[in-house]
Amino acid sequence: METIDNIPTSKIKRATKIFSTGAKVGINYAKYYGSRLTKSKEEAKEALDLQNADDIYDGLKNLKGSALKVAQMLSMDKNIMPRAYVEKFSLSQFSVPPLSPALVVKTFRKYFGKGPDEIFDSFTSNSIHAASIGQVHMAEKDGKKLAVKIQYPGVADSISSDLALVKPIAMKMFNIKGEGSEQYFEEVRNKLLEETDYLLEVSQSKTIAEACRDLKNIAFPKYYEALSSSRIITMDWLDGLHLSEFAKINKNQKLADQVGQALWDFYMFQIHKLRMVQADPHPGNFLVDQIGTLLALDFGCIKHLPVDFYTPYFELASPEGLNNKRRFMELLYELEILKKNDTSQEVAFFSEMFHSILSLFVKPLQHETFSFTDKSFFEQISALGEDYARRTELRKMNGNRGSRHFIYMNRTFFGLYNLMFDLAARDVEIRRFYR
Repeated sequence: METIDNIPTSKIKRATKIFSTGAKVGINYAKYYGSRLTKSKEEAKEALDLQNADDIYDGLKNLKGSALKVAQMLSMDKNIMPRAYVEKFSLSQFSVPPLSPALVVKTFRKYFGKGPDEIFDSFTSNSIHAASIGQVHMAEKDGKKLAVKIQYPGVADSISSDLALVKPIAMKMFNIKGEGSEQYFEEVRNKLLEETDYLLEVSQSKTIAEACRDLKNIAFPKYYEALSSSRIITMDWLDGLHLSEFAKINKNQKLADQVGQALWDFYMFQIHKLRMVQADPHPGNFLVDQIGTLLALDFGCIKHLPVDFYTPYFELASPEGLNNKRRFMELLYELEILKKNDTSQEVAFFSEMFHSILSLFVKPLQHETFSFTDKSFFEQISALGEDYARRTELRKMNGNRGSRHFIYMNRTFFGLYNLMFDLAARDVEIRRFYR
């Protein structure tokens, strides 16, 4: 397998890599416009998406860190991104080129003063899984099988500069204006910095595992603080299939329903009971064992939900909040979706848009049970998003909409819905976590 002997850590080197990737994309567009003379528009666009996805992923995978994390986040938006991007970027969830064994030893010596072979009874020099921020090795100590997660060098130091580079692109993509936009980038920056603090992750992992110990059909690894540092985590090794692999090969509907219910209970319990949630629900963070137990592995990205956001957010998701026009408008202002200086045109446009989107998006939350088997649910969300994206009036308005807390809360629900539909879980009890 291809390995990496060094990761660009300086601002200049990382900027050069990102700009060179952008240049490749520019060339691809030039080819696209030329190919439309000989191919249909659909064929030319499909070829463009495939080439861009390859070039962007190849450019980001060796940078690691926040640059690759962006690709991982985009891969979760299956109904927004073209399929070529989703399929390529999904590799960032748990399958990217790992660090070379020499670089792994160097990292251990930096944080423990000794190599992994001096700490563990056995240690696999080649990683088992490699993702955007770190990679996992198998080890053994005192008869226990362990998973050792090592953070890529320089990841924490490059977050701010990486985000500064992608900020202009993101603002254009999402119609974000300069005024008031910094709060959104600050939210992402802070969360990415938290994800690089492995001591914080160990603490968060222990807190959530203890709080969720009575939930059915879910288990957590034990963490070993004496064998962990700010850039290395040691935990129990858990055997199982990644959630996406399980969903692809599983033919047992009862097992799919069991895993889906456990996943739903886990997220609803965190949100409504703990008011904090693992806000990175992609399949690389979960395993499923042979008897259908969900194994939760990663708690680096935890979103805390303040009461002044949690209360109006879920009131807006209720039938009462959606159907009472006066209260609905009040909630839009509370959640910063509407602003006091909005024009009458902006008020009318955004209130209609959010009512349409929310009425569809919160359907699972408004039932006693819900079956995540109907693909039309996501297709309707996608069609609605495309409809509004095509509206020219939206481009003239300020796209800075909603509290900063929306970023990770919406990401949590989009990711959770995607996982539930991948599992095709039926008759999920929406409020079982209350028991």
